[in-house]
Amino acid sequence: MWYQKHIIISAKPRGFHLITEQIISALPQIRSLDVGLLNLFITHTSASLAINENADPTVRSDMEAHFNVLAPENAPYYRHTYEGPDDMPAHIKSVLLGASQTIPISKGKLALGTWQGIYLCEHRDHASERTLIATLQGE
Repeated sequence: MWYQKHIIISAKPRGFHLITEQIISALPQIRSLDVGLLNLFITHTSASLAINENADPTVRSDMEAHFNVLAPENAPYYRHTYEGPDDMPAHIKSVLLGASQTIPISKGKLALGTWQGIYLCEHRDHASERTLIATLQGE
């Protein structure tokens, strides 16, 4: 079985946001799969997807703080600056974290670890809604 769906995530402030439940709610087809894969792909260059800690919110704020050190705003060597000081750092963060995640499906559930959740990593100060393409494969 193959299934694909576009999932719209409402605009979020800059930071790391848990979207696991939103993904599961948008894809009830997961429950019908004994074994499979979910691929999530974000169709943007200034946001990304990650899997990490789902319990302690300080992990998400620490991730934001650390990535702001890795890709600071207003670096004097940036040439791509016409969309604002957060734009080039957003592209760098997106490349570092990536545009997709693949998650196993086992017995009708995402086979995430106990403390794992799916993050939308929003790297812009004033982002719009984000589009994910979810592709399910399995039986």
